[in-house]
Amino acid sequence: MPITPDTSNGIPDTTADTRQEIVEGVVRQLLAYYVFPEKAAVVARLLQTRLAAGTYDGLADATAFAERLTADVQSVTADKHLRVRLVAPGSAMPVSDAPSAEEDWAQYKQLSESRNHGVERVERLPMNIGYLDLRMFEMAALAGGAITAAMTLVAHTQALIVDLRHNRGGDPATVALACSYLFDERTHLNSIYQREGDRTDQYWSLDWVPGPRFGQRKPVCVLTSERTFSAAEEFAYNLQSHRRATIIGRSTRGGAHPGGPRQVSAHFEVFVPDGRSVSPITQGNWEGTGVVPDIDVPEEDALRVAQVHLLKALAAMPGAPDVQALQARIAELEPARAS
Repeated sequence: MPITPDTSNGIPDTTADTRQEIVEGVVRQLLAYYVFPEKAAVVARLLQTRLAAGTYDGLADATAFAERLTADVQSVTADKHLRVRLVAPGSAMPVSDAPSAEEDWAQYKQLSESRNHGVERVERLPMNIGYLDLRMFEMAALAGGAITAAMTLVAHTQALIVDLRHNRGGDPATVALACSYLFDERTHLNSIYQREGDRTDQYWSLDWVPGPRFGQRKPVCVLTSERTFSAAEEFAYNLQSHRRATIIGRSTRGGAHPGGPRQVSAHFEVFVPDGRSVSPITQGNWEGTGVVPDIDVPEEDALRVAQVHLLKALAAMPGAPDVQALQARIAELEPARAS
């Protein structure tokens, strides 16, 4: 018997039987857990119809099959979190996922540590502006110390830039922790409705945080891009809806439905959103639209624009010291005006 070649990261080609198994598994998980049951039913009919019609017959390559199923389920739901993907032998877990009961927590911990728990860079920019580059909101159980250390380092700056242009999401609890340093009083940040148990979980800023708070009176800017996704969007949306920060950059990717991976076969899983975010301020979320920036600029220009915005805000404050120095720094950052 010939050996089936490995074509997709060590995963063998699919057969008619495995494709049927995968489709049936995806359908089963969506019907049981997807946050919108009525859409899950439409997706189920679509996938079953296309399987029976032979639409997937030519998709032996595992990667191509996963991509086609993802396109099909998203054609109904327009849900960017909902996707079918491969689980390659020995592969690292996708960056947006916490370990499930079957996954090795030690491996996840090592992966999180290799990313410095999402804290890419902390810096003090000229004129005492804090800069924090967050690439992930890792699991709070792992990232709490890193977030605390980062926020402690910027606590005494007079303004803050949080850069989420490369942040792909993570844990809502870590979002709440980071937000807590920017509010003086306990604040309802977000709620997540969960289909399982028909319940709503509320996320509030914390009454107490390790180390000093940055506080609620100093200006904050959040940088976004078209890559900013999921929990990173929640951070930006929370602060924007509470008028706590100015969002600068591009509209974000638009995924407000959290969930988790569910295995459907030996080498395939489906990420199923089983919840939806509900802002206590807007009673809505950013699904599909993304977080729309207050100042829309190309992402490569966002950091410069944010510095100018903050420096002008500081210079306009009553009794602001070093106004001349602030204005000189603004002149350095602003492009030369045509004469």
